[in-house]
Amino acid sequence: MDESSPIFAIAVAAELAGMHPQTLRQYDRLGLVSPTRTAGKSRRYSMRDVVQLREIAKLSAEGLNLEGIRRILQLENEAAELRSRVRELESALADELLSRSGRRVFAAGESGDVVTLRAGTRVKRSNAVVVWRPLERG
Repeated sequence: MDESSPIFAIAVAAELAGMHPQTLRQYDRLGLVSPTRTAGKSRRYSMRDVVQLREIAKLSAEGLNLEGIRRILQLENEAAELRSRVRELESALADELLSRSGRRVFAAGESGDVVTLRAGTRVKRSNAVVVWRPLERG
């Protein structure tokens, strides 16, 4: 069971949120909280719904009206969905980059610069012999 499982009847959810059941009905009508419905049309609240009800109570106590609260919750939900979508896209991009043939590899060149290579190739190294002699002081 996770936080989005609809398990609480309206009386239990109201008690957990510290509200009257009629308040939960009003919030449902206004779209502030959207509990799932059983086959008999009774409301079932999840733990996520209860947390959202507590957030509504907190914002209301801070002086926000219900329309302002609805807009804040809508924007918070949108932001959470967008964050989730970004994580999905980042994961898909990482998978694509790893599975793509011909992906690029970076290495250090002879002079210390960064060199781009295709996967499976090696840096060409010089096999020349360099002799170092100190300068004579004279």
